Amino acid sequence: MDRRFTWGKSYSVTIKVAHLTSAHPAFDIRIFHKECRSIVQAGYDVTLIAPHVRSEVVEGVRIEPVRRAGSRLLRMIGTVGKVLWKALRLNADVYHFHDPELIPAGLLLRAFGKRVIYDVHEDVPRDILSKAYLPVWLRQPLSSFIELLERVACRRFSGLVTVTPTIEQRLRSYQKNTVLVRNFPRLEEFLDSDRPWTARQSAIAYVGVIHNDRGIREMVRAMGMLPELLDARLLLASNAFPKDIEEELALDPGWSRIDNRGRLTRGEIVALLAQARAGLVLFHPEPNHVPAMPHKLFEYMAAGIPVIASNFPAWREIILENRCGILVNPLDTAAIAEAIEFILTHAQEAEQMGLRGRLAAKAKYSWQTEEQQLLEFYSGFQQRTESRKIMVQTPSEHRAL
Repeated sequence: MDRRFTWGKSYSVTIKVAHLTSAHPAFDIRIFHKECRSIVQAGYDVTLIAPHVRSEVVEGVRIEPVRRAGSRLLRMIGTVGKVLWKALRLNADVYHFHDPELIPAGLLLRAFGKRVIYDVHEDVPRDILSKAYLPVWLRQPLSSFIELLERVACRRFSGLVTVTPTIEQRLRSYQKNTVLVRNFPRLEEFLDSDRPWTARQSAIAYVGVIHNDRGIREMVRAMGMLPELLDARLLLASNAFPKDIEEELALDPGWSRIDNRGRLTRGEIVALLAQARAGLVLFHPEPNHVPAMPHKLFEYMAAGIPVIASNFPAWREIILENRCGILVNPLDTAAIAEAIEFILTHAQEAEQMGLRGRLAAKAKYSWQTEEQQLLEFYSGFQQRTESRKIMVQTPSEHRAL
């Protein structure tokens, strides 16, 4: 649907949307591959301001780059300022931002009369409670401050997009114009991912950030506990190992079984999952993780491979209902190793788990349904923006009609 409004043959309105991020890469899965692509296809004029190396247009999305900061502090000061400056110069009709550090920028844009959407990817107050880089004594006071800031700011914003039912429920009490848009995969990405089970490697995959609370230590150590004759590999699509973690895990027997492919494109990730026999999602039981709905969980299902996942209530419901994987205590390395060994030594059962997961993804967990939620949410902003622009562009005798 073309998001333009015409008055006779003389006037047309195009809705300009700016997506803003200071912390995520330009080709972030949720921001670029899902939301920006979807609203471009619906006829909106979309610009993404994000850390990137050059200006370019990709799949109809104009990318305006800002320099990537060398540290978290520089990002929260310098990068945020650059994103805001480019946002103001763009003069868009709707601003859709994705990072809590951009809340002050969002409030400033509201002060200029702009329509502003806050896309809440995580339960930030709960997330702060488990941040290892923060002193323990500071976490609770900072969490309480951020929750207060969210409460005040969300009431000022034009609307909120949330990623989990838990976050939606909490924030709807502050802002009624709130929508749930979950991180389900684009199924079309996985149309060519089929590969005979016998042709797959004796390998398990993990796609995502290498971090302590994402279970990287348990993954590596579990690989070291597997029988030598199994010749198993752990395929990673991720960033480089942080130096301290690498130095520690390099001494573990499981280190020799790690194959880190680095950051991959979407096509390369699909190809990697087509080589594997299961996907790992072993988040630690932190306050922000337990209610989370990570993209990789549903991506593994869409790729047709079993999931080995943390035994969290929300994940348990999905995996048990669809019989598509194995639940484990993410802190129990022996249990993780046992689950991996079962998948790699029971090909028929593993293949059936993968097939059931794929069927469930097609039926219940696809981006197609979430896309409709997002576009319906945007339609309200579209109608108000069109009305305002038509009043500005239309001659006075037409405005009086």
